Order: sequence, then C-alpha cells, then structure tokens
Amino acid sequence: MMQTTDNTKTHADLPQHELLAERSFWHSLDAKDWLFAALIPLIAAFVQYTLPHRMDVYEVVILWSSVICTVGLGWFFKPMRWFVPLSLALAYSGVSLYAGNFGNSDKFLLRYFLSSQSAIMWQCAFIFFALFAYISGAVLAQRKNVATNTLLGMGSVFAWVSAVAGFTGLLVRWHESYLLRPDAGHIPVSNLYEVFILFLVITALMYLYYEARFAVQKLGGFVFSFMAIVVGFVLWYSFSREAHTIHPLIPALQSWWMKIHVPANFIGYGAFCIAAMLGIAELWALRNENAGKKSWLPHSQVIEEVMYKAIAVGFLFFTIATILGALWAAKAWGRYWSWDPKETWAFIVWLNYAVWLHLRLVAGWRGKILAWWAVIGLFVTAFAFIGVNMFLSGLHSYGTL
Repeated sequence: MMQTTDNTKTHADLPQHELLAERSFWHSLDAKDWLFAALIPLIAAFVQYTLPHRMDVYEVVILWSSVICTVGLGWFFKPMRWFVPLSLALAYSGVSLYAGNFGNSDKFLLRYFLSSQSAIMWQCAFIFFALFAYISGAVLAQRKNVATNTLLGMGSVFAWVSAVAGFTGLLVRWHESYLLRPDAGHIPVSNLYEVFILFLVITALMYLYYEARFAVQKLGGFVFSFMAIVVGFVLWYSFSREAHTIHPLIPALQSWWMKIHVPANFIGYGAFCIAAMLGIAELWALRNENAGKKSWLPHSQVIEEVMYKAIAVGFLFFTIATILGALWAAKAWGRYWSWDPKETWAFIVWLNYAVWLHLRLVAGWRGKILAWWAVIGLFVTAFAFIGVNMFLSGLHSYGTL
C-alpha cells in the first residue's frame, strides 16, 4: 500500500505565483477603461475633421499613434482617464473663446484662466502650493508619527492641478500660434520656454505615478523643490526675455521629427531629475538608518527602487529620443551623427545612465554610491540640456538662451 506524503499534493493544491493568480490584463479592464478607449479616438477624429488643412500625412500618423499611446497610458495609470479629457475640454474651451481671433484674448476667462500664459502661470503657482503642502505635511506626519495626512493629500491634489494647467496651456498655445500666423503655427516644443513647461508637466505626472504606486507622498517635497527652482527660471526667462512670446519656427525646426523627438527627450530628462531628487532623499534616509535614528522618510530600499525605475524609464525614452534625433539629423544635415557638442553631451548622458543601470543590474551595486551617482547625473544632464546652449556652439546653436 502506497503512503502519501506532503510531497504528493495535487497541482490544484499548490500555491500559484501572484502574477499567475491575477486576472488577465484584458479581464482587468472595466467599463471606464473602455469608455476612455472610445472617447479618445472620437476626439482625435473630431480634431482631424475640423483641422484637415493643418495636418499632413505625417501629422495624421502622429495623431493616431498618440491615440494608441494615450489609451494605453490611461489603462496603465488610471488617473489619466480623467486627466486627458479634462485638459482637452479646458483647452477646447479656450480655443472656442478665441473664436478665431487673437484679439479676443481680453475676455475674462481667457485673460485670467484659459489663455496659454494664464494657464501656465497657474501651473507655476500650484507647483509652489504643492511644495508647501508636501513639506508641511511631511513635517506634521513626522511629529504625529503617521504615514500620511490631509496636507500631503493636498500636495497631491495641487500637483495634479499644476499638471492639468500646464498641459492645457501648451494645447492652447498651439492654437494661438496659428491665430498669430496661420502659415507658421507649430507644436509648442520649439524653444526653451515651451520645453520647460513640457518638462514640468511630464515630471509632475511621472512623480504622481510613482507616488501612487509606491505610497511615497513624503518624497514630494524633494521632487517639487527642484520643480520650484525650474519655475523660478521660467518666470525669470518669461519676464526678462519675453520668452513667452510666440515666434515662427526657424527652418531647422520645421520638421515633423521635432514633434516626437522633443517629447521623448523630456520624458527622459524628467525621469532623470526625479531620480536625482530621490538620490538626495535616499542619502538622507541612509544617514538616519546608519545612525539608528527613526527616519520620517520611506525606507532607503524603497526610495532606491523608485529611483531605479525612474532611471530605467528615462533611459528607455532618452535612447528612443537619441535615435529619433539621429534620423532627424540625417534628413536635415545629411548625416546621422556629427559629434556636435549637443550630440556629444547627449551621448555622455546616455552613457552615464547606461553604466548606472549596468552596475545595479549586473554588478549588484546598491546604496550610497548609486544615490550619489544619480545626484551627480543631474548636473551632467543639466549641462547637456542648458549648459551646451549657453557655453558651446554648434549645429544646435539655435537653442541659446
């Protein structure tokens, strides 16, 4: 007679891996997901129908590729299901108020809320509101020894409002460029002022995703401190140089490659900057942990995991942007790579984070050295973005301050 042991359990009795136990992706989608998936193509079709004279075949391809990406993003990060429609609705309201005439900019809602400059100023204001809420909320949470509180929640709300306002402002600015010069309208990613606004929107959205995914509200003060510095530069740049003024594109930028190269680049830049601020937070957390003190921050391993994911995403998009830039260069200048200062420093940035990922994934490095590396990487990235434009000349000299 055969004896049974614990090793003779049936297949049904064995525990499933957590990924296998979950429902399939398609079965996890609910009615709101499918409604969002139907709404976005309808909006795109409306845009294509109402603006046929402004879209060539490349722009149509970009439009519908954006539809696919937006639907996928909404399914992956659920708050995008209301963020995108709300921003589009606000932008459409602003466009409607213009009624095809830039002279209508004196209307109350346009003057104070829905013109591009008004919306962008609200974005800047709410970044400071979010910073104050995150810092004060973290201080109170530490004193009361709680994970979260109302102020931290308000920080998240203010962060979302800043992203909505910034994205709305960019969309309205796109329309305003056509109102000023119908033959010279362009996507608002053509100068430092516009790309800094895009950077602020992308960085806020990426941080909000990681905040929700890893429950790290107390890190908001670090990320939004850096964003507040960027806002300070934007305000100075806007008022001292009148950078918010819309100008026609120079010939070098009159390409549909710009519409995909620049956004991909700034997803990378935003992720790298988030990683740098998390590096500072990890160093702070490690100092407390090594001293045996109770830290008000998340555990250093959690912070490093978020930092790693931010760098991985940034590296992916920065790689895509570099490839797109090479294709654009081949069309504009007849060669894929010229070792122009901008290209050279882009390669240095790419190499910096490639080595960072290699050391973490292959060599198994952890802790303080990677945190410092991420912080130093911010200065490398900043020089590649701004320093090259300020101090070096080359094929990209049209991007000077």
